[in-house]
Amino acid sequence: MQPPDKHPGMIVQDQQPFNAESPLGMLRQSFLTPEEIFYIRNHGSIPEVDPTSYRLTVSGMVESPLNLSLQELRNEFPEETVTATVQCAGNRRYGLMEAREIPGETPWGAGAIGNARWTGVPLREVLMAAGVEEAARHIAFSGLDEIEEGWSPNFGGSIPLYKGMSPEVLLAYEMNGEALSPEHGIPLRVVVPGFLGARSVKWLSGITLQEAPSDNYFQAHEYKLFPPYTVEQPDHPSEGFALGETPINAVTCEPLDGSSVRAAHVTCRGYAVAGGGRRIERVDLTTDGGQTWVGAELREGEEYAWAWRFWEATLELNSGEHRIAVRAVDSAADTQPESAASIWNFKGYANNSWHRITVNAR
Repeated sequence: MQPPDKHPGMIVQDQQPFNAESPLGMLRQSFLTPEEIFYIRNHGSIPEVDPTSYRLTVSGMVESPLNLSLQELRNEFPEETVTATVQCAGNRRYGLMEAREIPGETPWGAGAIGNARWTGVPLREVLMAAGVEEAARHIAFSGLDEIEEGWSPNFGGSIPLYKGMSPEVLLAYEMNGEALSPEHGIPLRVVVPGFLGARSVKWLSGITLQEAPSDNYFQAHEYKLFPPYTVEQPDHPSEGFALGETPINAVTCEPLDGSSVRAAHVTCRGYAVAGGGRRIERVDLTTDGGQTWVGAELREGEEYAWAWRFWEATLELNSGEHRIAVRAVDSAADTQPESAASIWNFKGYANNSWHRITVNAR
C-alpha cells in the first residue's frame, strides 16, 4: 500500500514490498527533492519503531561498545547537515532490460534518485567515542526491517572504514528539515554520500566494526556487479564485486520520452550526478548519435560536493522525430559509455550509458 504522504503521481514498481520512483518531470522542478516524491526502495515491510525506546548499538572491533538512545545521539554528539543525492543501484535498469532480458528484477526508470538536506550526527564522531581498534577495516550496518523472502533476517551492508570516517557520512534523523518518515528510515538511517543507496541503511539498529566486509546477504550476494558473461547467480559470488561509489550519470527529465514539442528552439532540462565527491564539469547533448554535440549550461548544485547538478540546454530541432542523447563528464575526466549493451549485467545495476529520449517536433 502506498504511504499516505506520497504524491499520487509516484510511479509504483512493487506493492509488496512497496517500491516507487519519482516522475521525471516533477523530479527536475526542485533542487531538493520533496519528501512526497522522493523514491522508495524497500526489501521488506516498513518496521514500526518507537523513537522513545529506540537503541543503537556500536560493537565489534571497538574499545568501548555503545548502546545509545536517539536522545543521547542528539544531545551528546555534534549535529551536522549535508546536502547529498541518494540513488538506487538499479536506477535506469529499464535501459539495460531493453538491451537484454533481466528477469525477476524491478524495471526502474531514471527516477530512483533524489537529493535531500540530511541532518544528523557524523558517523565518525560516534566511532571515535567508541574507539576503533587498529585492525578494523570495515563498518557493517544492520537495519530493523524484516526481510520476507527468507534470504536474510534483515537488510544490511557495509562501507570501508576510510569512508565511514569521512565527515560527510551521517547517522541522519532529519530529511529536508523534518524528522524522517517511516518509509525513509525513522528514527535513524545511514547516509553515505557518493555511494549507491544500498549502503545508506534505513531503520539502523547496529553498527559493527570488523576486518572484512559485511556477510549480510544484500552485501555478499545481492548488490554486486557481475561481468557480462555471468548470466545467473553464481554458487560463489566472489566473481562479482560489491557496489560502492555512484557512477557518473546524466538524465534528461524534460521533455519526456515520447512527447511532442514545438519545432525550432527546444529546451531540455535534467540532472547529472558523479560519485566519490567528484564534480560534474560538463554535460553534452547530441541529436545525431554523437557526431556533433551541444553543451548544456550547468545550473544548481555547484556549491555541493555530494549533490547532483541540474543542467539546461536549448536544441534547434526541425519538424520530425528526433533521438536526443545526453552524457556528462566529471572532474576526473570520466564520462559515460554510449551503449547500454556494453555494460549489461544480469542484476541490472549501475546503468550509466547515454540516456536517450525520442521527441516529435511539430
